[in-house]
Amino acid sequence: MGNKNIQLEFHPLALDTQPCISVAEVDVHAGFPSPVDDAYMSQPIDLNKELIKHPATSYLVRVIGDSMTEEGIDEGDLLVVDRSIYPSRNNVSVVMYKGEFALKRIVEKDGEIYLMPGNSNYKPIKVCNSAELRIFGVVMWVMKKKF
Repeated sequence: MGNKNIQLEFHPLALDTQPCISVAEVDVHAGFPSPVDDAYMSQPIDLNKELIKHPATSYLVRVIGDSMTEEGIDEGDLLVVDRSIYPSRNNVSVVMYKGEFALKRIVEKDGEIYLMPGNSNYKPIKVCNSAELRIFGVVMWVMKKKF
């Protein structure tokens, strides 16, 4: 498909777990550090409820490649993808075109459909046969590992 530098690693959601993270109710500044202790902690956040609005139609994808870096999506990022959301120009979507998975923005221009990369080193892909395009969902969240 022309953009061989990105691959997607699909993962099902494990919704039977109880992941909860405590939330500190303090302003966090990038300057002088402020101590956080139990006195500032509010109710825990359940990440399943926070990140997954439609559990039956959502899944996780790990990104391998660099074709969406200008969209803020880098190699190693974990994406929450929802199949129940219809993609628009404002969304990044997981698609299959000509038998290959891709992570692209779907754009319609002058009656033509294009799969737009988020990296200026790659060219847009013109969808010549829309029957070969399958949409596998819209990226709802991008999770990054910083260390």
